[in-house]
Amino acid sequence: MIERYAKLHNIPPGKVEWTGGFWGKKFEKCYRIMIPNMWNLLRDPNISHAFTNFLVAAGIEKGEHKGPPFHDGDFYKWFEAVAHTFAVTKDRELDDLMDRIIEVIGRTQRMDGYIHTPVLIAQRKGLQMDDFPSPEHFVTYNFGHLMTAASTHFLATHKENFLKIAERVCEYLYDACISNPEKVARNSVCPSHYMGVIDLYRVTGKKKYLELAKRLIEIRNLVKDGTDDNQDRIPLLEHTRVIGHAVRANYLYAGVADLYIETGDKRYLEVLLRTWENMAYTKMSITGATGVLYDGVSPYGGENHNEIQRVHQAYGLEYQLPNAIAHNESCAAVGNLLWTWRMLKIFGEARFADIVELVLYNAILGAISLDGTKFFYTNTLRQVNPPFKLRWSRKREPYITCFCCPPNVVRTIAQSVTYAYTTSKDGIWVNLYGTNKLRVKLATNTHIALAQYSEYPWNGYIKIVLEEIKGNPNFKIYLRIPGWSRNVNVSVNRQGIKKDIVPGTYLSLEKNWEEGDVIEMDIPLEVKLIEAHPLVEECRNQVAIMRGPIVYCLEATDLPKGTKIMEVYVPKDIQLKPFRDYVLDEELVALGGEVNIYEEGDWTGKLYRELRRSKPKKTFVKFIPYYAWGNREFNDMTVWLPLD
Repeated sequence: MIERYAKLHNIPPGKVEWTGGFWGKKFEKCYRIMIPNMWNLLRDPNISHAFTNFLVAAGIEKGEHKGPPFHDGDFYKWFEAVAHTFAVTKDRELDDLMDRIIEVIGRTQRMDGYIHTPVLIAQRKGLQMDDFPSPEHFVTYNFGHLMTAASTHFLATHKENFLKIAERVCEYLYDACISNPEKVARNSVCPSHYMGVIDLYRVTGKKKYLELAKRLIEIRNLVKDGTDDNQDRIPLLEHTRVIGHAVRANYLYAGVADLYIETGDKRYLEVLLRTWENMAYTKMSITGATGVLYDGVSPYGGENHNEIQRVHQAYGLEYQLPNAIAHNESCAAVGNLLWTWRMLKIFGEARFADIVELVLYNAILGAISLDGTKFFYTNTLRQVNPPFKLRWSRKREPYITCFCCPPNVVRTIAQSVTYAYTTSKDGIWVNLYGTNKLRVKLATNTHIALAQYSEYPWNGYIKIVLEEIKGNPNFKIYLRIPGWSRNVNVSVNRQGIKKDIVPGTYLSLEKNWEEGDVIEMDIPLEVKLIEAHPLVEECRNQVAIMRGPIVYCLEATDLPKGTKIMEVYVPKDIQLKPFRDYVLDEELVALGGEVNIYEEGDWTGKLYRELRRSKPKKTFVKFIPYYAWGNREFNDMTVWLPLD
């Protein structure tokens, strides 16, 4: 039985679609702009060379491999976005495009199933190159994204042309695990293949692939000189905290969660819960971003200097959450979403769904421009002009040489609607709110169709209409009551429910449902000042602002001329009023209120000085959603502001 140990189960691609509202606009922009724009980038040899590498590896064109060795995986992520989009739109042009691309990828594949364009191009030229040249070649990472893309393509189109290619790759990996398991383990970097192999198992039902998934996790312990950066210095079952490269960690635990869902091995469940709580409660930024350090060291406080290792794009210490120098790679946010989504499927607890929502609205959407064509690699919480160089641009760029993040963000937006609902043995679970339509068969073989209408996250009113019921009408509908909410009202056919509505839980509604039944919710969207844990030193005596799931920020663009971001203080009794506004063509809800301005004065030649007690100047300012910052002009920005 597939997903035997999951409490909740995915809705297949194409069975639910955004039909309007906030996410409907985002999906439409993904379909019309993000995907075509990225295709133009990936097929232009003067920009990325990603698709050209496949053409050269297939012998269709002549040339060299160009770009990073993980370009194949980046291309597969974009392809997955296309497949998710086709599942909803049924656009024949997308279908034809995917078929043409699959033909090229198939022509690169060796007889034994291997596909990795840097090696294939070298071997085509008669050069000797090992199939796994080094961990930094990301061979298994590329394999994993191919498998996931092919599985998605099969679910979206019911065609097997890409699936057959992926199965041959899986067979190659299976053989490699038998013939040289230590080499495979050592090369499991950014291990998307843990998820990819399970994806193939779920669409094919072949138990051999599940055996491979088990083996891939088990052989991690064969690495004798592992690193904290790759989470293999100590055995997996001994992990108690998240450390090292954040993308690698999040992908690892997402894959382990998939393995638990299929096997029920409780040893892995204990690891997952320990590490997830360490991440979510001590190492995650308020936006849901993770991996604050560009460079760091591990283990913490090591007494033996010979054991201390460099970690990169990594988790730091507990409560080490800087703002201006925060790295927060976009791929790590996607990894957090993938991991936390699987935790939701395992436990069915609203706290996981709350984080899924938080990451989507803030960390994911903040990584791409409002017009859908420019991208962040890193996601700072405070933009100022520091007296030192930061590795990655704080401006969104149309193309990034390390192009792993942009297609990861685009595929997440393309599949965002698949996070809206899940099913269980007794009903349907509503995880995200927004205007959409769902058609699904429940475990009881009841077929239902429902429509949801809402202007969420700007308005907390939600209406769900049961449009069609075929089969047993008695099932449960579970509504997520966000952990940040208060005084939520729920009614069925205008009759208020007689249950306690508890924030941070799912509210269960059960009856013999009838076509035309209407569920209405009202989630008050209060503006809140948020404080950080006392041990988050960089946020002491500072506050952030949230309304519903949206994190807000202040941009210098919205300050009086000559006023600096660092001069703004938030009164503890500030009255922030929501109002409709625009950033470029994006309609949103901004917040307006009166802040205190303390002139910074001259700090030349000073590191410390006596506190000045000048009288503040009161100024009305506008706060905008964090995801919308940096779209009007490049300027200073902050999420956290000192409290006055």
